[in-house]
Amino acid sequence: MSNTEQGRNQPPVLQLNPTDPLVVATRELKPGEDVGLGEIKPIETIGRGHKMATLSIADGEPVRKLGQVIGVATKPIAVGQHIHTHNVEFRASTADHAIGSRRSNLPLFPEEKAATFMGIVRPDGTVATRNYIGVLTTVNCSATVARHISDHFRMHPEELAPYPNVDGVIALTHKDGCASAPDSEGTLVLRRTIGGYAKHGNFGAVVMIGLGCESNQLPRLITEEGLQAGQRIQTLVMQEVGGTRKTVEAAIARIRELLPIVNNVKRERVPAKHLILGLQCGGSDGFSAITANPALGVAADLLVQNGGTAILSETPEIYGAEHMLLSRAVSKDVGEKLLDLLQWWEQYAEKNNGSLDNNPSPGNKAGGLTTILEKSLGAAAKGGRSDLVDVYRYAEPVTKRGFVFMDTPGYDPVSATGQVAGGANLICFTTGRGSCFGCKPAPSLKLATNTPMYKRMVEDMDINCGEILDGGASVEEVGGRIFQLILDTASGKRSKSEALGYGEDEFAPWHLGATF
Repeated sequence: MSNTEQGRNQPPVLQLNPTDPLVVATRELKPGEDVGLGEIKPIETIGRGHKMATLSIADGEPVRKLGQVIGVATKPIAVGQHIHTHNVEFRASTADHAIGSRRSNLPLFPEEKAATFMGIVRPDGTVATRNYIGVLTTVNCSATVARHISDHFRMHPEELAPYPNVDGVIALTHKDGCASAPDSEGTLVLRRTIGGYAKHGNFGAVVMIGLGCESNQLPRLITEEGLQAGQRIQTLVMQEVGGTRKTVEAAIARIRELLPIVNNVKRERVPAKHLILGLQCGGSDGFSAITANPALGVAADLLVQNGGTAILSETPEIYGAEHMLLSRAVSKDVGEKLLDLLQWWEQYAEKNNGSLDNNPSPGNKAGGLTTILEKSLGAAAKGGRSDLVDVYRYAEPVTKRGFVFMDTPGYDPVSATGQVAGGANLICFTTGRGSCFGCKPAPSLKLATNTPMYKRMVEDMDINCGEILDGGASVEEVGGRIFQLILDTASGKRSKSEALGYGEDEFAPWHLGATF
């Protein structure tokens, strides 16, 4: 079926749950037009991805989508009227917190029948999906030096040409590392993040660059993160080496020595249990909860059933949908970890004169999302149906296999950085508005929620989940395609974001605490 034929067969509105007092428009609806609901017709223009009332909703009455409360009406809403921020508001979540009440117990496949991919097995048994040399910085003051080092190899590709198994030399820089106490929460989180990247299997080697007088001292970082300075992890301190030029020259010389060593790898077939997948969504729209997010949930479940790990994050973006995760927690302890995170976020938002409903961006709202509760329904769908086996702090090493949660902000670069620091060796990122993103050293796959955006941004998008909306494929079929693309990408196939050069500037450790 062609895309044109799919569009012709697409109904103008979707009824997502029989208990919903609304439908979602699949295209712009004009006042008075027949939308296939008999006498129910729009009384005003309804944008694509937006909601139209099919029942009268009284002032103060809960508004439901997908059978879940997404807000409360702030005025009477008539049949055929547009439902959005002008007549619906956020109210604090009152969802049921029954921990472990609806565990799925999805069966694991026997390892001899499980999926495989072509990975790079490191000496410590870690399996990589890529093979980079990284230049990491302790502080913003060493960022320029790190950039000069990676730029040298970018401007002189002939130096990398003899080493086809090396994916590149990349610099991951940041704005922190000083003007905060060495034992502050912010410095500890930064240290844990950099340490996680230094240990990441997708780096064949790293060169760590410090200035010398920063709060985030390089020797302490090495010690507290359990790193072993040596051939794979090399260190340089600018004030000791002699400044900018000498540090750049020293690092380039060391990388030249490392190239033949890092190149000496080969891919081999390994079970999918070695994959750790970070689940991300950004630029969400009214179709995210209908197409790409549930399809990614299917792929995440397949990965877990094949012995792998899927990390759901973005704590503010599960607010109001937390019961969907808590009911699948394997223990009371795991459920209470998640509840503690949500309580922290409520206090954090209040302390900063905000609300968790501040999360939906202008782009989210333009795409049809009204409140954080509505956005959370789609965000949580990325986690599929697997049982929740553990909850981790930001950038904490993920050690359990299965479906897990990591505490991160909703801001995509910060969230994905935490997942990769925790060990994610591949990222899947759904988007409705068209977010452009990469997260080196982990390859990132972009999943479009709708066909028009996919067509506009085909060079950035890896899979069109809009086929679900068009009637060309089911959620399960697209989820299977995503899972296969995960295996192919882990085996070395380049993602669209890799081809476009994304992934270095998106390194963004979570900044916590005061800057002095």
